[in-house]
Amino acid sequence: MLTAQYIYLWEFRVPAERQAEFERHYGPAGSWATLFRKAPGYIETLLLQDRSQNLRYVTIDRWESVDAYRAFRAQRSREYEELDRLCEALATHEASLGEFSG
Repeated sequence: MLTAQYIYLWEFRVPAERQAEFERHYGPAGSWATLFRKAPGYIETLLLQDRSQNLRYVTIDRWESVDAYRAFRAQRSREYEELDRLCEALATHEASLGEFSG
Protein backbone atom coordinates (compact mmCIF):
# COMPACT_ATOMS: atom_id res chain seq x y z
CA MET A 1 0.00 0.00 0.00
CA LEU A 2 1.30 3.45 -0.92
CA THR A 3 1.57 6.12 1.74
CA ALA A 4 -0.07 9.45 0.90
CA GLN A 5 2.17 12.45 0.44
CA TYR A 6 2.23 15.00 3.24
CA ILE A 7 1.79 18.60 2.11
CA TYR A 8 1.53 21.74 4.20
CA LEU A 9 0.83 25.33 3.27
CA TRP A 10 1.72 28.60 4.97
CA GLU A 11 0.61 32.13 4.22
CA PHE A 12 2.90 35.13 4.74
CA ARG A 13 2.58 38.88 4.44
CA VAL A 14 5.93 40.54 3.92
CA PRO A 15 7.11 44.13 4.39
CA ALA A 16 8.20 45.61 1.04
CA GLU A 17 11.70 46.29 2.35
CA ARG A 18 12.14 42.59 3.29
CA GLN A 19 10.64 41.08 0.13
CA ALA A 20 13.88 40.11 -1.63
CA GLU A 21 15.30 38.60 1.56
CA PHE A 22 12.06 36.69 2.19
CA GLU A 23 12.13 35.23 -1.32
CA ARG A 24 15.77 34.16 -0.86
CA HIS A 25 14.94 32.23 2.31
CA TYR A 26 11.55 30.78 1.35
CA GLY A 27 11.98 30.04 -2.36
CA PRO A 28 12.70 26.60 -3.88
CA ALA A 29 16.47 27.16 -3.59
CA GLY A 30 16.27 29.06 -0.30
CA SER A 31 17.38 28.37 3.25
CA TRP A 32 14.31 26.34 4.18
CA ALA A 33 14.49 24.08 1.13
CA THR A 34 18.23 23.63 1.70
CA LEU A 35 17.55 22.44 5.23
CA PHE A 36 14.68 20.18 4.12
CA ARG A 37 16.86 18.57 1.41
CA LYS A 38 19.06 17.13 4.16
CA ALA A 39 16.19 14.79 5.08
CA PRO A 40 15.03 11.65 3.32
CA GLY A 41 11.49 11.97 2.06
CA TYR A 42 11.55 15.66 1.18
CA ILE A 43 10.11 16.34 -2.29
CA GLU A 44 9.94 20.08 -2.95
CA THR A 45 9.07 23.59 -1.83
CA LEU A 46 7.02 26.00 -3.91
CA LEU A 47 6.76 29.73 -3.27
CA LEU A 48 3.67 31.42 -4.70
CA GLN A 49 3.20 35.19 -4.86
CA ASP A 50 -0.33 36.61 -4.92
CA ARG A 51 -0.94 38.45 -8.20
CA SER A 52 -3.28 41.01 -6.66
CA GLN A 53 -1.37 41.51 -3.38
CA ASN A 54 2.31 41.19 -4.26
CA LEU A 55 3.43 41.22 -0.60
CA ARG A 56 1.34 38.10 0.15
CA TYR A 57 2.90 34.68 -0.36
CA VAL A 58 2.01 31.05 0.12
CA THR A 59 4.56 28.28 0.57
CA ILE A 60 3.85 24.66 -0.26
CA ASP A 61 6.16 22.01 1.17
CA ARG A 62 5.81 18.44 -0.08
CA TRP A 63 7.07 15.32 1.68
CA GLU A 64 6.74 11.64 0.79
CA SER A 65 4.82 11.03 4.02
CA VAL A 66 3.94 12.57 7.36
CA ASP A 67 6.40 10.11 8.93
CA ALA A 68 9.24 11.50 6.78
CA TYR A 69 8.38 15.02 7.90
CA ARG A 70 8.14 14.03 11.57
CA ALA A 71 11.50 12.23 11.38
CA PHE A 72 13.05 15.36 9.87
CA ARG A 73 11.62 17.55 12.65
CA ALA A 74 12.90 15.14 15.32
CA GLN A 75 16.39 14.87 13.81
CA ARG A 76 16.86 18.50 12.79
CA SER A 77 14.86 20.36 15.44
CA ARG A 78 17.77 22.56 16.51
CA GLU A 79 18.55 23.68 12.94
CA TYR A 80 14.84 24.22 12.26
CA GLU A 81 14.41 26.43 15.33
CA GLU A 82 17.53 28.46 14.50
CA LEU A 83 16.34 29.14 10.96
CA ASP A 84 12.86 29.95 12.22
CA ARG A 85 14.32 32.58 14.58
CA LEU A 86 16.47 34.01 11.79
CA CYS A 87 13.46 34.38 9.48
CA GLU A 88 11.01 35.61 12.10
CA ALA A 89 11.36 39.29 11.16
CA LEU A 90 10.80 38.68 7.44
CA ALA A 91 7.01 38.59 7.70
CA THR A 92 4.40 40.69 9.46
CA HIS A 93 1.90 37.82 9.26
CA GLU A 94 2.45 34.05 9.19
CA ALA A 95 -0.36 31.49 9.33
CA SER A 96 -0.75 27.81 8.63
CA LEU A 97 -3.28 27.11 5.87
CA GLY A 98 -3.38 23.43 6.74
CA GLU A 99 -1.91 20.00 6.22
CA PHE A 100 -2.98 17.89 3.25
CA SER A 101 -2.60 14.47 1.68
CA GLY A 102 -1.71 14.15 -1.96
